[in-house]
Amino acid sequence: MKFAHLADCHIGGWKEEKLRELGIESFRYAINKCIEENVGFVLIAGDLFNTSLPDINIIKDASGILANLKEKDIDCYIIPGSHDFSPSGKTMLDVLEKAGLVKNVFKFKEDKLMFTIDKTNTKITGILGLRSGLEKEKFKALLKDHLEDEKGFKIFMFHTTLEEYKPKDMENVEGESIKNFPKNFNYYAGGHVHYLLEKEFGNGKVVYPGPLFPNNFKELEELKHGRFCIVDDSLNVRREDIKLKDTNSYCIDANEKTPEQVEQEILEKIKGWEDKIILLRVEGILKTGKPSDINFKRVYEALKNAYCILRNTNKLTSKEFSEIKIESGDIEEVEKRLVEESIKGFKDLGNSELISLLMHSLDIEKGEGEKNADFEKRVTESGRKALGI
Repeated sequence: MKFAHLADCHIGGWKEEKLRELGIESFRYAINKCIEENVGFVLIAGDLFNTSLPDINIIKDASGILANLKEKDIDCYIIPGSHDFSPSGKTMLDVLEKAGLVKNVFKFKEDKLMFTIDKTNTKITGILGLRSGLEKEKFKALLKDHLEDEKGFKIFMFHTTLEEYKPKDMENVEGESIKNFPKNFNYYAGGHVHYLLEKEFGNGKVVYPGPLFPNNFKELEELKHGRFCIVDDSLNVRREDIKLKDTNSYCIDANEKTPEQVEQEILEKIKGWEDKIILLRVEGILKTGKPSDINFKRVYEALKNAYCILRNTNKLTSKEFSEIKIESGDIEEVEKRLVEESIKGFKDLGNSELISLLMHSLDIEKGEGEKNADFEKRVTESGRKALGI
């Protein structure tokens, strides 16, 4: 007997259309591979979708792919992740379960977490993931004796950060200790953190498969592509890479260079871009001009045969901006002084009070389950109100 372990598919998460398509195609590839490998069942350890109420076309595509599993009589077991879950209780996973495409194993009876038994006689259960790590309360209240005493091959699914195995860039993220997990399970199928992990725990294994497809610029740089795991009942874990497109990363040092020089260096440095994902990171302090003076439109035109081009200029600035001196203080005061210093010499930008008001009016977050159109309308109305139009 063998089974597949997927996590963090985040279907529909990318704003870029081509990367959104790669996300759903990665899911299609993984499910087809599971069918080809004739796995006994499939586990999805949270965040199948990037939101609890995804776009109807995304639901249609994902449902069609999951239906292929059902046709082959391969069951799919799932837990809600921090993106799947909605405080309102409305989630597309419920619809998929009602249609018989997945089975949610986060089930309670008389305050006890229950097992779902697969036709292979594997016993599966798990704890869902919540926003801001709030699933910790579920672990704290979890009754474990009946779970630990159950005999047979057992799998525990979870969607949370493990305190003992946090990577360096997550040092300040509060995780859940694995000591609070129920013991005596054969396999602990993890999700939520987008890195690879395989550790012994008691007589079993704790595994993070990594994201099914990288979810942001940094992940594409580091991971290049998505992956999932196929596991046998002897706990041999085989990682399956999903290489649908090659990813090439480039980092351009803009220090003491003009916008024109940076642009030329980009064009000279990038080679063999056809049908590839191109990641362009530009960092440093320009010798003259502003970041907006770099003609990225010309760069994109020259590389138009690339599959997709993403750029990151978060650490690119100009000398004018880098020389602004701001003393410490509360956030609002620092922000006010920063705006005042930034607009010196730019008469058309207006006064600092108007700019600060506009910044705050636009500093709103998308609500849980809020549709894109409704969110965009709310942002637009907020900006108009600040401008008095």
